[in-house]
Amino acid sequence: MGIISLAVAGAGLIGRRHMELITANAQTRLGAVVDPTPVAMAFAASLNVPHFNSLDEMFTQQGTLKINGVILATPNPLHVSGALTCARHGVPALIEKPVADTLANGRQLLNALTMSKVPMLVGHHRRHSSTLQAARQAISSGQLGRIVTVMGSAQFYKPDSYFAQGPWRSQPGGGPILINLIHEMDNLRFLCGEVESVHAIASNAVRQFAVEDTAVMTLQFTSGALGTFTLSDTVAAPRSWEHTSGENTAYPRSPTEDCYFVAGTAGSLAVPTMRTWQYAVQADGAEPGWWTPFVEGQLPVDAIDPLAAQLEHFCDVIAGSAQPIVTAEDAMQSLLMVEAVRQSIATGHTVFLRDIAIH
Repeated sequence: MGIISLAVAGAGLIGRRHMELITANAQTRLGAVVDPTPVAMAFAASLNVPHFNSLDEMFTQQGTLKINGVILATPNPLHVSGALTCARHGVPALIEKPVADTLANGRQLLNALTMSKVPMLVGHHRRHSSTLQAARQAISSGQLGRIVTVMGSAQFYKPDSYFAQGPWRSQPGGGPILINLIHEMDNLRFLCGEVESVHAIASNAVRQFAVEDTAVMTLQFTSGALGTFTLSDTVAAPRSWEHTSGENTAYPRSPTEDCYFVAGTAGSLAVPTMRTWQYAVQADGAEPGWWTPFVEGQLPVDAIDPLAAQLEHFCDVIAGSAQPIVTAEDAMQSLLMVEAVRQSIATGHTVFLRDIAIH
C-alpha cells in the first residue's frame, strides 16, 4: 500500500520513541503529532510535522492528511477514548499498554470493538522479543520438564524528574503496577500460561505518593506452578527487563543479571541471559538428584528491537496482511492480572481471577 502514514498521540517518552522508529523505517512516515501541550507543539514544529490538540481535530483533516494508523502513547486513562475515536473514524490503532486503565473502561472498548471491523493492536511489545520467544519455545517444548516455580523481578529507580515531567504518574492509574507490572504480567502469561490466583502486598513508604512504589506478590498458575514477583521503582537494582535484556539502549545494561528464573522438573532457565541447567545423563542409569552435578547450557538468541518489530507488525495489520498478535481481548487478560493484584492489596486476601468478571 506504499508508504504508511502514522500519527502518534502523546509526545512523552514512549511517544517520542515511536516517532524515532517511524522516521527510521523505510515504509512509514510520521504524519502527525497529537498532544495538547505547548512542548508537544514545539516538538512537532521541530520535526516539520502537523500538530493537533486532539484526535478529533486531526480527523477533521483526514482527507488531506491521509493517516493510515495511529499509535496511542497517551496517559493510561486516555487509551480507551483514543481507541474508540480511531475506531469511529475507521483507522487502525496501536494502543500502548495497558489497553485500559480500568476493567470497566476495558469492557467498554471490547464491547465497541465487537461492532467494528477496525483492527486494534495492543502494545505489549515484548511479545515481539526474540529473547522471550526463545524462552517460551524452551518452556513449551518440555525442555525443562513440568514447570514448578517461577521467580520474577522488576526493580529499578525512577528519578524525581520522571514524576515532575508527568505528574499523572504519581496519581491513581499511574503507579508502577499499571505502568510497569502490566508488562511483567503479560510476559509471565506469555512464558508460563494463565494465572489462577494472586496474593499481593504493597507499600508507598518511600515516595509517599497516592500510588504504590513497591509491591510483592505470589502467583498460582492454572498449570499448578507457583510464582513470586517483586516490583519497585524506588530501589537501586539492576534486576529488571530494561536493565538485563539490552533491548532498549536508553538504559544501561547489566548483561550478567536476570529478571526471570523458571524452574521445572527436568531443568531450569534464567531469562534473559538464557542460561540453562540440566542434569547429565547418568552412566549407571541412576536417578539424578541434588547430589548430581549440573550441565550448564546457553540458548542461542538473535536479538532484535521488539519495538521496531512491533512497528513492522502494525504495518502488516494496517495493510490487512496480518491479524494483531495482541488483541484487546488478550490484553484484557493481562489487565485482569493487574486488577487481581490491586484487589489483593486492597483486601489482604488471595484473589482468584475467575471471580473478576471481564464481560
